[in-house]
Amino acid sequence: MSLASVTDFFATRAPDIAIQRYATSTATVALAAEALGVVPGQIAKTLSLRLDDEVVLLVARGDARIDNRKYKDTFGQKARMLGLDEVERETGHPVGGVCPFGLARPLRVFCDVSLKAFDEVFPAAGAPDAAVRLTPARLAVLTRAEWVDVAQDVGVAVA
Repeated sequence: MSLASVTDFFATRAPDIAIQRYATSTATVALAAEALGVVPGQIAKTLSLRLDDEVVLLVARGDARIDNRKYKDTFGQKARMLGLDEVERETGHPVGGVCPFGLARPLRVFCDVSLKAFDEVFPAAGAPDAAVRLTPARLAVLTRAEWVDVAQDVGVAVA
């Protein structure tokens, strides 16, 4: 169902974007970067977080980590990841395929400015062997994301 919902999302909102399937797993940043032949930073990882009683998604470059101070300054609380048992129920996507597209229900999406270091990024597409390629700006527009700065500085991007 998850890959199908992402396929429907792109068919409706961005038919020019193709979902790519890979022979190997893309479930982690390292595996995805290897399968796609890109640097880990270009993998747009989607984190499932809880803000009070709301579930939100944060999309950041693959090699970035949350800066706890920036996160708290932005959201007014400490970052709390969803438990593995909650992720698919809340997003509609399995761990390893979580993305901000084709969600089980509407969730607020935030894109970290760390994504802007790259011309193209590669978020998952609802399955642990699927991804899409698009610009960070297009990612934010398609998901109605708000830009935030909550990742640690990872330095200059190497492509």
